[in-house]
Amino acid sequence: LAVKDPTAVERANLLNMAKLSIKGLIESALSFGRTLDSDYPPLQQFFVVMEHCLKHGLKVRKSFLSYNKTIWGPLELVEKLYPEAEEIAASVRDLPGLKTPLGRARAWLRLALMQKKMADYLRCLVIQRDLLSEFYEYHALMMEEEGAVIVGLLVGLNVIDANLCVKGEDLDSQVGVIDFSLYLKSDDDIGGKERNVQIAAILDQKNYVEELNRQLNSTVSSLHARVDSLEKSNTKLIEELAIAKNNIIKLQEENHQLRSENTLILMKTQHHLEATKVDVEAELQTYKHSRQGLDEMYNEARRQLREESQLRQDMENELVVQVSMKHEIELAMKLLEKDIHEKQDTLIGLRQQLDEVKAINMEMYQKLQVSEDAMKEKNEIIGRLEDKTNQINATMKQLEQRLQQAEKAQMEAEAEDEKLKQEYVNKSESLQKEFSQKEKQLLQLETDLKIEKEWRQTLEDDLQKEKETVSRLRIETQEIISLKKEFLKLQEKNKQLKSMCQDQEAALEELASKLSESKLKIEDIKEANKALQGQVWLNDKEATHCKLCEKEFSLSKRKHHCRNCGEIFCNACSDNELPLPSSPKPVRVCDSCHAILIQRCSSNVP
Repeated sequence: LAVKDPTAVERANLLNMAKLSIKGLIESALSFGRTLDSDYPPLQQFFVVMEHCLKHGLKVRKSFLSYNKTIWGPLELVEKLYPEAEEIAASVRDLPGLKTPLGRARAWLRLALMQKKMADYLRCLVIQRDLLSEFYEYHALMMEEEGAVIVGLLVGLNVIDANLCVKGEDLDSQVGVIDFSLYLKSDDDIGGKERNVQIAAILDQKNYVEELNRQLNSTVSSLHARVDSLEKSNTKLIEELAIAKNNIIKLQEENHQLRSENTLILMKTQHHLEATKVDVEAELQTYKHSRQGLDEMYNEARRQLREESQLRQDMENELVVQVSMKHEIELAMKLLEKDIHEKQDTLIGLRQQLDEVKAINMEMYQKLQVSEDAMKEKNEIIGRLEDKTNQINATMKQLEQRLQQAEKAQMEAEAEDEKLKQEYVNKSESLQKEFSQKEKQLLQLETDLKIEKEWRQTLEDDLQKEKETVSRLRIETQEIISLKKEFLKLQEKNKQLKSMCQDQEAALEELASKLSESKLKIEDIKEANKALQGQVWLNDKEATHCKLCEKEFSLSKRKHHCRNCGEIFCNACSDNELPLPSSPKPVRVCDSCHAILIQRCSSNVP
C-alpha cells in the first residue's frame, strides 16, 4: 500500500473538524433561538478549531531571544487587502488587556464573526497566496484547496447573530483544546430530520432576507447617487435663476427710468399747458373790453392744443420705438455672447490642435535627429566600404595590367608569327602549335580571372560577417563590464552585511550571557528573600552563647545566624559547607535545618 502524506491527512482531519464545528454551531444556534454569548460551548469550540486551521503549516519566525509562531501576522494582511477591516484591526490594537499576538488574533476572529464578514476577510487571504507564502509553508491548509472549502463553509455563519464581549475577556491565556464529545452522535440527533428540514427552511429564509437587504442597499446607494446628481442640477438651476433675476432687476430699473422720463415729459407738457392757459386768461381779461379778435385767439389756442397733443403722441410713439429697440439690442447681445462662446470653443480646439501639431513636430524632430545619427553611422560604414572597394579596385587594376601584358605578349607573338610565316613557310606547323598553346594559356588566364572575381565576392561577404560579429562582441563586452561592476558592488555589500551580521551575533551572544547571569543572580536573591521572610532575628545582647557547644562568642568564635530556624551558632559548630553556582566560595549550612547561615559580628566586637 502507498504511504499517505501526513500533511494531507492533517488537512483532511482539520477540514472535517471545521465542517462538524460549523454545522453543530449553526444547528445549536437556530435551536437556541437567540443571540449567542461568548460562554456558549459550541462557539468556543468553533474558535478553537479555527485557530488550529490557521496555525497549520505556519512558518516559525526568529526573534531576538526566542522563536515566534503566531497567526496574527497573516490576519494583519487583511487590513491592506480589504479596507473595511481597518476598523477591526484598529479596535484590536486599542484593546488594553491584550498583550500577546495570539490574543489579538482571537479578538480579531470574534469581531469578524460579529460583523458577519469572516468569510469575506479570509477569502481575500486565500486568493493572495503569494503574500501568504511569507507566513505559511507550501503544504499548509490555507495554501491548498481545503482553505477555500473552509472559506465557503464560513459563509453559512452569516445566519448567526453573536454578541461577544472582547474587552474584559482574558484571551491571552486561553488553552485551545478541541472537545470531541460535542460532535459524537446520539439518539436524539438520529431522529431529528424534521428539525433539520425546519432549520434549512429558516436558513433559506434568512439568506433570502439578507439578499433582499443587499439589493436594497444597492438601490439606496443608486438613489443616493441620483440625489447627488439632482442636487448638482438644482444648484445649477438656482444659479441660472439668480442670473435671470439679476437680468429682470436690471430691466425693471431701466423701465423705471423710462417711466420717470415719461412723467418728466408729461409734467413739462402740463406746465406748458398751464402757461398757455394763463396767457389765454390774461388775453381774455385784456380783450374783454374790446371783444375783438376773440374768435381768432380761440382758434389759435385750439390749434396750439392740437399741436401739443400731436407732440405728446409723437413722444409716446418714440418711447415705444425705443423700448422695441432696446429689446432688439438685448437679443443682439445674447446672439453676440453665443457667437463669442462658439468662437472661444473653436479657439480652444485650435489651441489643442496646435499643441498636437507641436508634439508631432517634436516627435518628427527627434526622429530626424535619430535618422541623422543613423545616416552618419551609415556614411561612416560606407566610407569604410569604399576604402575596401578601392583596395579591391587596386588589385583589379593589377590584374588588368597583367592581362594587358599578356595581350602585348600575344601581339608580339603574332607579329613574330607573321614574320616567321614570311621567312619560314615550312615552319608554319610548329608556329600553329605554339599559337594553340598560347590560346590555352589565355583561357587559363581568363579562368584565373573568374576565380579571382568569385574570391573577391566571398571576401566581401566574409568582411560583412566579421563586422557584424565585431559589433556583437563589442556589445557583449560592454554588458560583461557592467555585470562585473555590479558583481563587485554586490560582493562589497555582501562583505559589509556579513560583518554586520557577525557583529550583531556577537552582541546577541553577549546580551544572552549577561541576561542569563542576571537571571541567576535574581533567582538567588529571590531564594534568600523567601528564606528571610517570616523569620525573627535574635537580639545580640540575648545571644551570648552558642546553641550547640554553649560557649561564649568572641573574636575567634563568631556568630552565624540560620535563615530558616533563626538559631545562632559559632563558626566551630557550623562546619558544614556547600558550594553554590552563584558564589565563588562555599557557604556554611545549619546542622538542624540545612539552611544557609549568615555571619554576624559578636556583641563584644564593634
